[in-house]
Amino acid sequence: MKAIAAAASTTLLASPWTAALAQADYPNKPIRLLVPFGPGSTPDVFARTVSEHASRTLGQSIVIENRAGAGGNVATNQMAKAAPDGYTIGVSITGPLVNNTLIYDNLPYDPFKDLQPITFGVHQGNVLAVSSALGVNSMKELMALLRANPGKYNYASVGVGTLSQLSVEAIKALTNSYVVQVPYASSPAAVMSVLQGDTHMVSLAPLAVMPQVQAGKMKVLAVSTARRLPQLPDVPTFRESGVALDGSAWIGIVGPAGMPAPVVARLNQAFVGAMRDPAVLAKLRAQYMEPEPGTPEQFAAYMREERAKWGPVIKRAGIKAE
Repeated sequence: MKAIAAAASTTLLASPWTAALAQADYPNKPIRLLVPFGPGSTPDVFARTVSEHASRTLGQSIVIENRAGAGGNVATNQMAKAAPDGYTIGVSITGPLVNNTLIYDNLPYDPFKDLQPITFGVHQGNVLAVSSALGVNSMKELMALLRANPGKYNYASVGVGTLSQLSVEAIKALTNSYVVQVPYASSPAAVMSVLQGDTHMVSLAPLAVMPQVQAGKMKVLAVSTARRLPQLPDVPTFRESGVALDGSAWIGIVGPAGMPAPVVARLNQAFVGAMRDPAVLAKLRAQYMEPEPGTPEQFAAYMREERAKWGPVIKRAGIKAE
């Protein structure tokens, strides 16, 4: 019995020491970074742009895994359920990190309890774009068309509760029109639906639609940010167009709750450093993304602010997951 007790005591004493050694050695194997949307989506582009630099800082490869589904909930839930050792982290967006807590009755995770913010990533203003075949050139013309034809038009989105949906819902409220939402798993799929005529409009990050705009296949009518984008100075804001909305389709980096503080700090250092690197910064801005890296605490506070901001909007619109 004494031998067993001694062995148990040694194990108990060794566990914190072993954990400390493991944290000091972190990372000693590749890190999985989950992306809740498909390849080519803006979260995917962001993840790949910053991960190359961050992996050099960490001294380990970062393996990106795309896990699309349920408006980002599938991968974000996997992040929340992962072992809190720092070897499974991910990027996620407004919907699964904030708004879906108000939209889904049985969300399988609580982002405010089950996830550890690592750093805020980037802001992106959504642009409202339509097919060139629709024949409208301004938000005023689009709203007149919707008022005159209730129920005739639909729009593509990348999920319930995202800015992709909320921005069009704001237009619906102003026009008292019924525009059907058609959700897609990624922004490329949503854009393709407009090009093929399956949907008529979409609100997405500029990166997703500008190649088609430049090709003459789509037109941008407005941007969701409070101020016009420097890259698109001729595109008015929603508010300038008579729609009381401003918002960002932001992206952040998170991991499962319970990660050791030194591991969180190491990851924060690597990703913040990546976003502040001049070459990475230039790449992000070329893709209409504005980095705003910071501390885990700042990101956690911002998530709470976003919930307070969008909660009343979601409630007024009666948005719920089907």
